Amino acid sequence: MDLPVVDLASYLALSTKNCCAGGDLAAEVRELCSEVSRSLRETGALLVKDPRCPTEDNDRFLDMMERYFEMPDGFKRRQERSELHYQVGVTPEGVEVPRSLVDIHMQEKIKKMSPESRPSTPTGKDPKWRYMWRVGPRPENTRFKELNAQPVIPEGFPEWKETMDLWGSKMISAIVVVAEMAAIGFNLPKDAFTSLMNQGPHLLGPTGSNLHHHGFEGIVFAGYHYDLNFLTIHGRSRFPGLNIWLSNGQKVEVKVPVGCLLIQAGKQLDCFTKQLYCGFLCSWVAHWR
Repeated sequence: MDLPVVDLASYLALSTKNCCAGGDLAAEVRELCSEVSRSLRETGALLVKDPRCPTEDNDRFLDMMERYFEMPDGFKRRQERSELHYQVGVTPEGVEVPRSLVDIHMQEKIKKMSPESRPSTPTGKDPKWRYMWRVGPRPENTRFKELNAQPVIPEGFPEWKETMDLWGSKMISAIVVVAEMAAIGFNLPKDAFTSLMNQGPHLLGPTGSNLHHHGFEGIVFAGYHYDLNFLTIHGRSRFPGLNIWLSNGQKVEVKVPVGCLLIQAGKQLDCFTKQLYCGFLCSWVAHWR
């Protein structure tokens, strides 16, 4: 099964003309909005093409993150902020616990799946590293300081802030458009979702793994789980291995075409709409080609 690819260009052009209110939506664009909401509801994921997010920016971001994750563990641990619950800076391997390892109800659900759709079972904590970088304006007053802590910039990466902010802001721009389109597709006000996203703790959280230590077939880098947030967006990865599960339990390997972005529904969207089933579970498993 191939996920639908939605080109955001038509919607962006119409938005530029300030024609996205009421009945002024062109039939073609309204159908695109319906496709967005339908895909999120039925599969929990979709692919989008945003002309504002060129492949070159994605590659620049990946190049820098690959250089960072290749650094010695001792260097990377200088950016660790465990006292802030790893909400900024680096999260070392062996910290994040996959939900499927501890959730009895999820384990029972996995047992009932057909063999071809059953996810690989992790045997311990995730062997991946993650870097947490907040993007966008922060609220002046907050009760959640760890979610709005000062950013951590590793030494020797002078381009770090510019690169992270550039790619992060472009992906947020894509998310905002998809959120508007989803709201229209669900027959909600255009700003039903985006009005709640203002000054939220938007997060760029790239992951990397040491393939010298963990580069063998079948290792689970990110165990079967669902996201707690609103929408998750991914740029195109240089390695395969991402699988998602549809609401009917079918396992689908995700392949992101060049120039596209992957968007997945999170638990918050499920709660907001009361229509989405938890069919947006995913897992990263190594399978080398």
